[in-house]
Amino acid sequence: MIIIDKHSKDIQSSNNYIALGSFDGLHIGHLSLINKVVEVAKKNKGRSMVFTFKNHPRTLINKENSVKLLMDNERKAKILEKHKVDIVCFKEFDLEFMKMTPKEFIEFLIVNYNIKGFVVGFNYKFGYKNLGNVELLRELQNEYGYELYVMDPRTYNNDVVSSTRIRKAIQDGEVSEANKMLSMPYTLSGEIIHGKKIGRTIGFPTANLKYDENFILPKIGVYYTNVKVNNNIYKGITSVGYNPTVEGKNLTVETYILDFNKEIYGDKIDVSFIKKIRDEEKFNSLEELKDQLESDKAFAKNENCMSALII
Repeated sequence: MIIIDKHSKDIQSSNNYIALGSFDGLHIGHLSLINKVVEVAKKNKGRSMVFTFKNHPRTLINKENSVKLLMDNERKAKILEKHKVDIVCFKEFDLEFMKMTPKEFIEFLIVNYNIKGFVVGFNYKFGYKNLGNVELLRELQNEYGYELYVMDPRTYNNDVVSSTRIRKAIQDGEVSEANKMLSMPYTLSGEIIHGKKIGRTIGFPTANLKYDENFILPKIGVYYTNVKVNNNIYKGITSVGYNPTVEGKNLTVETYILDFNKEIYGDKIDVSFIKKIRDEEKFNSLEELKDQLESDKAFAKNENCMSALII
């Protein structure tokens, strides 16, 4: 798979078919576009392409109200490669792009990437102030001669799947519902840093995740997770919260990894949230906390779900 962010000369020799969207999280609605563009490109002996922005447009348009992210570009690229996409373009959303009219944006894509067909969602908006829409894409077909495929919405529990809906599910602690819409577990990645090391005094040493604050956090509570460490996947119990039993003041993401006893400070791990176990609680003693953690551990041990989808 070719990944481009500036120069496009290496791809102009082929007829390219492009899927457009924010692709924040690559949920089942996004994947319907991805699968369609791969199918169309293959049928026309061309190459499939996904075009999206390296940074979320709202980081430029409305910095104070920027959305929390669901997935980084590195993970997106790996998933797109898994889905047999030929070319991925991560374009910087800057002032020049923000001021492009809808027609200028389509011309830019056709000229720079030799686009012969577009795949978009039913509610796709583009160009300056999002003035471009599916109706305009249909009107421009006669002028530019491209193919156009508009995908119907994907639904879950009789409602349209969207990144906004998935964010709300995660914020509400409904990670198993979010995962069904994502078609993969919601995952946080980061380096393991030193914490207070209180967990190890009661037999539950935890990995303290230095997470990126630009990403959405699940609701405060305790979760059954799958943890990827050095390409191996383990069961985990992850606490998102303030550790009230030990008078914690900072929000932390800490994971007890089952059947694991290696030092991993400085290593990067992936924590995938599978199911909420319980709310955060303040216990009267470390002994009470230990008893609850034993119960959480038993819960995790009995879970059959081990994700094969951690990318």
